[in-house]
Amino acid sequence: MTAKTKSSPLFLGIDTGGTYTDAVLWSEAGGPNGKVLAKAKALTTRHDLAVGISGAVDAVLQKAATDPAAIKLVSMSTTLATNALVEGQGGRVALVMIGFSEGDLARDGLKAALGTDPVVFCPGGHDVHGNAAKLDLSGLEAALPELGASVSGFAVCAYFATRNPAHELSARNLIRGITGLPVTASHELSAKLGGPRRALTTLLNARLISMIDRLVAATEGFLAARGIAAPLMVVRGDGALVSAAFARQRPIETILSGPAASLVGARHMTGLDNAVVSDIGGTTTDVAVLDRGRPRLDPEGATVGGFRTMVEAVAMRTFGLGGDSEVTLEDGALNPRILLGPRRLVPLALAGMMHGEAVTVELERQIRAANPSRMDGRLAVRTGVPERLAAGLTGAEAKLYELIGATPLAVDRLLTSNAQNATLNRLVSRGLVHVAGFTPSDAAHVLGKQANWDAATARLGAELFARKRDGRGQAIAATPEAISERVLTTLTRLSAEVILETAFAEDGLDGAATVAHALVQRAVDSHPGIARLSVALDRPVIGLGASAPLHYAGLPPLVGHDCVVPEDSDVANALGAVVGQVRVSAEARVSQPQEGLFRVASGESVRDFNDEAAAIAAAETDVRAIAAGRARDAGTDSAEIEIASEFRVSTVEGQRMFIEAHVVAVASGRPRIAV
Repeated sequence: MTAKTKSSPLFLGIDTGGTYTDAVLWSEAGGPNGKVLAKAKALTTRHDLAVGISGAVDAVLQKAATDPAAIKLVSMSTTLATNALVEGQGGRVALVMIGFSEGDLARDGLKAALGTDPVVFCPGGHDVHGNAAKLDLSGLEAALPELGASVSGFAVCAYFATRNPAHELSARNLIRGITGLPVTASHELSAKLGGPRRALTTLLNARLISMIDRLVAATEGFLAARGIAAPLMVVRGDGALVSAAFARQRPIETILSGPAASLVGARHMTGLDNAVVSDIGGTTTDVAVLDRGRPRLDPEGATVGGFRTMVEAVAMRTFGLGGDSEVTLEDGALNPRILLGPRRLVPLALAGMMHGEAVTVELERQIRAANPSRMDGRLAVRTGVPERLAAGLTGAEAKLYELIGATPLAVDRLLTSNAQNATLNRLVSRGLVHVAGFTPSDAAHVLGKQANWDAATARLGAELFARKRDGRGQAIAATPEAISERVLTTLTRLSAEVILETAFAEDGLDGAATVAHALVQRAVDSHPGIARLSVALDRPVIGLGASAPLHYAGLPPLVGHDCVVPEDSDVANALGAVVGQVRVSAEARVSQPQEGLFRVASGESVRDFNDEAAAIAAAETDVRAIAAGRARDAGTDSAEIEIASEFRVSTVEGQRMFIEAHVVAVASGRPRIAV
């Protein structure tokens, strides 16, 4: 290492993904884009995230031969929140709806997101001008002792809380006082109208708190143990950095954190201003568009796992397609297609490496059976999360959970009925159990294109899958190699489909998925049909992820443009985490509930003025102060603040009539570093 590099502050980037935890050590010295001094990967250990983090970071420190005390900033991105929403995981929480009716659950996917979690309805709420209805929290108070023992947190949403948060604050204080559990109030997350979608966002935030809290605690504990006394930052879904404490309170804002960091990293590594960025991981493929050097943001809020949230994030489309995607067979077809995802499985190659004979003995037993079974090649194992997260299990769930331990158990031995399969899936959704099975990662091991886990176990899984029957009763493949080739070809084809689907959606075309599927199918079909169709992107694809060189090698003819895979694409997220900046915002609204009265709603305060100019000035002062405070909390001492105001007015008989004003302050700056 040169003297110049030694004297320059070092930055440590960490990305905790569904399969791997990446680490990169970066220095501002060494050129206009700085220099990657070392990079490393370790398996993400969901039962104890500190194990995976320490494995990756220790390897980086050893490779760079650097003093940990030289690290002045640590920044982390994560796909844990994104993966949890895609896979339907998260803690059990109680939703408190103030001023809403049960019919409101049917809007914006709220009922589907709620699932079997409890909900409490209370009278109260406000009108559009912040005037209060009568609040009655007696029903909530009576339910809290029982709820406090069966949930991991609470989500509170009140009618028009963005115009007056008083009733949410009352409920939050009551819940915290009785249960001591985390409470998320909707006005803390969004200033937008639309109660059910705001409630959905709040519900998802509450579910993610324990997961992100464990991640931050694990990282802080590891850094302290290694003598790294540097601020810890987390990447938000819009690519901005915030402090770890900030992220702990608002974990929903870390959905798409990993993909957002990858966009920042992709731009940094390639210098391309216009591109389609496709990041393939173990669980998901995330696709977004770079325009003029900046990622497009979704003005309507991020959509993850089928849920449209109110979280401002990159306009990223997330698909349940990755190297560890579940491989299944289309039901009922004469020539069944290979299907991938959206659920992630523990690859058999990985399970074999970790558990040895406990896995291979079961797979060999199933191979010796005269006929294939639907449950072949599947094993269940506990994730190792704290027991308190298993609160609220039904009798059937608890009974099955007791049978599953830390050693993988073959599913055909575990389950005695089809009903139990649904029970097992619910345990997986709660994040309590992993299922191991055949994945594209296993296929890559069989073909010698991946070699980091146990190839022999992967081959056993491929052999079992190849024995499955088509609609004629014939085996779907002659050899493990043949089925593995089909799986990898399918993954490349589906990758092209999701890239084109994203491009069509960005262009505003309806039926994007159907059109993308048809075009890719024509491209790979040896008989393309009477109508010859072709498509080409107007910009290259930047392929990211450790498996991108393998799965994206065949992309160019399918998307009609080049595919660039940068040298450090395997750690793009970790690199993007350290080159970003803090960015936070604050909003205020000024309304006129009656002529001559101007009401300012900002933060947690509501004030009335008799003059429009005074109300606007107060709103601007408020948002500037709130944004400055949030910027400090988010981790920067050098924020620049910009204020923008938008007015809604009408003209009646030549007279200007004030309706409403929306005032926004945006604070941005580089994160503070250790001295």
